[in-house]
Amino acid sequence: MSLRDFKIPKFKFKKMKMNLEELEKIDYEKLEKKDHKKRTTPYEDKTNYKTVKEFFTRAVEKYPNESCILEKPNHKEPYKVTTYREFGEDVMALGTALTKKINLKDKRVIIIGETQYGWYVSYMAMLCGVGIAVPTDRELPLNELENIVRRAKASAIIYSPRKADDIKKIKEKVSDVEYFIEMKSDKQIEGKDVGLEYLIEEGKRIISQGDKSFEKIEIDPEEFKILFFTSGTTSNSKGVMLNNRNLAENINAVTAYVKLYPTDRLFSVLPLHHCYESTIGFLYPMSQGASIAICEGLRYIVPNLQESHPTAILTVPLLVESLYKKINEKIVKSKKDKMVSAMITVTNLLKNAGIDIKRKVFKEIYENLGGNLRIIVSAAAPIEKSVGEWLENIGILFLQGYGLTETAPISALTPDYAMNVGSCGKPIVQAEVKIKDPNENGEGEVLIKTPTLMIGYYEDEEETKKVIDEEGFFHSGDIGYIDDNGFIYLTGRSKNVIVTQNGKNIYPEEIEGLLNKVDEVKESLIYGKKPEAGSKRDDKELIITARVLPDYDKIKEIHGDISEEEVKKIIWQKIKEVNKQLTSYKAIKDMEIKEGEFEKTSTMKIKRYKELNK
Repeated sequence: MSLRDFKIPKFKFKKMKMNLEELEKIDYEKLEKKDHKKRTTPYEDKTNYKTVKEFFTRAVEKYPNESCILEKPNHKEPYKVTTYREFGEDVMALGTALTKKINLKDKRVIIIGETQYGWYVSYMAMLCGVGIAVPTDRELPLNELENIVRRAKASAIIYSPRKADDIKKIKEKVSDVEYFIEMKSDKQIEGKDVGLEYLIEEGKRIISQGDKSFEKIEIDPEEFKILFFTSGTTSNSKGVMLNNRNLAENINAVTAYVKLYPTDRLFSVLPLHHCYESTIGFLYPMSQGASIAICEGLRYIVPNLQESHPTAILTVPLLVESLYKKINEKIVKSKKDKMVSAMITVTNLLKNAGIDIKRKVFKEIYENLGGNLRIIVSAAAPIEKSVGEWLENIGILFLQGYGLTETAPISALTPDYAMNVGSCGKPIVQAEVKIKDPNENGEGEVLIKTPTLMIGYYEDEEETKKVIDEEGFFHSGDIGYIDDNGFIYLTGRSKNVIVTQNGKNIYPEEIEGLLNKVDEVKESLIYGKKPEAGSKRDDKELIITARVLPDYDKIKEIHGDISEEEVKKIIWQKIKEVNKQLTSYKAIKDMEIKEGEFEKTSTMKIKRYKELNK
């Protein structure tokens, strides 16, 4: 499941009765009154980990019999629970087999597939001492996947059964790959093929004979250990190099702002190849002894929520907004909207007086979301302020985060003791964030200096120097300001990145590079266009549009004298062919024919800002 493919299904929620009879029985005088004075400083007991292996081994030792990963074998069966002890044993066994049985020590290994137990085990084994992990988007077209394998210089690919056909198609083209390891398979080594389950069992056998070499591997916090490709596409995509310290400092940062307990359970709905989910949705809860329940897929969100009873969800605005709309539609259909509004007012007044009865009042809403939900974290794109405020009004902590793959990813986060809907949070405690050349409104480019910052771009020192200045500040390309209380507000982008509603980044230059190779196209400019008022399109989702300057000389040479209408048809057909080389969310949906040359700088670059404001 990818962020770009959030085609939200029809959620089915129960009818909202919102019966107040039980509430009338509450003896408010006997309710415990809590001090509602707000904390203003970070938690003093934040962690200080140096590596992932450090908190992983601690969690396994401290919470051996607690639930770690919950996964459904199939839709009809209940969640299967794997404890911390079992997970720890599998990680150590896999790491042992990868290093001792098939000699992948210090080599690069791609992990690709939908979220499942094998993905977690593989990633953790890599971080604990195997080599360099390369989490890869399972939705990549074959040409892009092949490109990533080559660029990463991968020695092995660990893949899910659903990717078996794709792996088979590229196998002969990527001859340097030594092993193709299939999750959920116990296949013994046959040439380059082997099953992940077989390797885990082999690792256990090797350990039982007294070999604890993998367990004893010491991790250098500064060593290059993870490679994320920012958009996972053509040769123009950037590879972000991270180390163990980057990930460990993310965990330390979050523990200063948000309290998570061993009794908490995160609901994993985002794809794990994103740094956001693999770090904050996996490594963070594991560091705290919490559990993770895997969502089967978007159409199963509601039944999975109601079965797994999570306390926290890490997600993107599109999903939060969809849940909000569906729940409120049920409330309106039940003719309880005025009652709910009144109850929000009353419970807010009581909470301000130190009496919080929101979970009792809005019990039915909570039951639709599994019953135990207390935190929703939204990141990757802006969200409607009213949605966050409504969640707070019914008693759910609504937190927002900000960061990039380059910052592994968290740079800022809403503290759970100082919620502020509309802001993307405060800079993490280890970071220094400043605004470059602020205008009269205090707005400018957001610069970040943080121990979570990447080592640099993979095999691209020039690009690294462009974004990290001599003082160590990362130039994010985002425009924003910081208020008097230290909260960051983003107001725009200085880079050309197009951000979809569900948080995926589209780099126009990448698509332009492909389109400009078309004989009939002289130049092009890709941008996200707002739908016209009253159109059937989602009024929030931008339409990926190509503004094209035809090469009329070439067109005449190839097609002869043709009409302007025929020119449009030919170029649109060529655009369709370009779209086949792109992942679906990047596909060009509309076209404009440019009249006259593009306005350019002295270095012959299109003045994008001026062109888009014409």
